Amino acid sequence: MTTATFTLFFLTFLLVSLTPGMCMVLSLSLGMTVGVRRTSWMWLGELVGVGIVALGSVLGAATVLLQYPPLFTAFKWGGGAYLIWLGIEMWRSKGSLAIPDVTCGQQQQAPRRLQLVMQGFITAVANPKGWAFFIALLPPFLDFDQPVAPQLTLLLAVILSIELSSLILYAMGGSVARKMLSSRANVRLLNRAAGTLIAGIGLWLVLD
Repeated sequence: MTTATFTLFFLTFLLVSLTPGMCMVLSLSLGMTVGVRRTSWMWLGELVGVGIVALGSVLGAATVLLQYPPLFTAFKWGGGAYLIWLGIEMWRSKGSLAIPDVTCGQQQQAPRRLQLVMQGFITAVANPKGWAFFIALLPPFLDFDQPVAPQLTLLLAVILSIELSSLILYAMGGSVARKMLSSRANVRLLNRAAGTLIAGIGLWLVLD
């Protein structure tokens, strides 16, 4: 993997991770209601889930590509088309952010640690868009003519580090983050920045 390829991957996933999604909104809402320290248990489950999704996506795609080399071109085009579509959809986003009211106006008992871990894990694993995204994004950044394990280890380390940083940022943001992300203009700007980069990578895949 070249330095330019790694930099492109890093910037892409950084913007994607910072974009408000299910896991980030969950971290934000929990940070406001149960505190940052307790929310960290949710992060644990979410990171394990993201790691499983990323690893499963790459290994599944790699197995297919190694056994059926002619599918590589079709896979690349399909993944590129999906990323272009995803980028366009992010551009078309209305910029709204629904933050769940976990308290419902009532005093509730703080969730147990295991509940938080499972909540984060299920949120990460049960999202079909997450699987589709990793299947489309990760394999093109791997050189299958070289040992895959070191490359995959590096990408997973980057993914989990960025994801954890984003989760912490959202949880610590509290009311400030909620106020900022309640603005359609701010969310739309972030979506468009990430959408542009994602669509650009999709176009690169198609034309490469």
